[in-house]
Amino acid sequence: MQETWQGASTLVDPTVPKRWGFWYVAEARLRNMSKWWPAIVAFGIGNPVLYLFSVGVGIGSLIAGPVDGVSYLTFLAPALLATAAIQAAMDEVSFPTIEGFVWDKTFFATNSTGITGPQIVNGMMVAAMLRAVATVLIYELILLMFGAITMDAVLPLLLSSSFAALAFAAVMFAVTVKIKDDDGFFAIIGRFVIAPMFMFSGTFYPLENTPIYLQWIGWISPLWHSTDIGRALSYGAQVDGWLMIVHFAFLIAMAIGGFAWVYPQFIKRLSE
Repeated sequence: MQETWQGASTLVDPTVPKRWGFWYVAEARLRNMSKWWPAIVAFGIGNPVLYLFSVGVGIGSLIAGPVDGVSYLTFLAPALLATAAIQAAMDEVSFPTIEGFVWDKTFFATNSTGITGPQIVNGMMVAAMLRAVATVLIYELILLMFGAITMDAVLPLLLSSSFAALAFAAVMFAVTVKIKDDDGFFAIIGRFVIAPMFMFSGTFYPLENTPIYLQWIGWISPLWHSTDIGRALSYGAQVDGWLMIVHFAFLIAMAIGGFAWVYPQFIKRLSE
């Protein structure tokens, strides 16, 4: 309780939203997620199991000998984890953003309470990253059961996957903020961004085995950079030191660029 200059007391501290506004937004998103947690958990478990059986075990059984010095399943694991993290984070900054600006317009109501646009952005990203981390941990548990990774690889792969999720989500957040009509938007992203990135980022085989005219997709993809980091840290894949620096620099620059882009776009959209 505070005392105003007139001597009257107030039950509301107006400075609290300025300090903790981002967490209020994140908490609201987490509460919203809790309403459909069975679907999140089912997707988090079902998706890796299907991929591991169909691709890792099925296709892997057709591959003679190790890939990059390890089993095909171990080679595939960092890419699958990074993909899962990217998908989880993207879901949290795309659909809820359309909802906040177009469907329910909840962002405008939130902004009217004193919570700023950048705080809303930060809160949404915190929720997105928490979901991505939870998804990766569930995935890693399944991979451990299949013997695809070791306990020593859990934290390094969580790190590399989180970098990919943060970088991609920041840029996708900025793109989604500009969308005023969601008609066909998610289909376009799925077909022309997610699918090519998943197929041509060294996911199923080393990027250098991809035709040179398609390798550029991997070079600009956070999935390839994250996957290469994950393979180097989890099972010791041979990645030059300078290339590791490039991988981290690319992901960090992409994340910073995404935040620098989304903040002004978000503030502008709230003022419309």
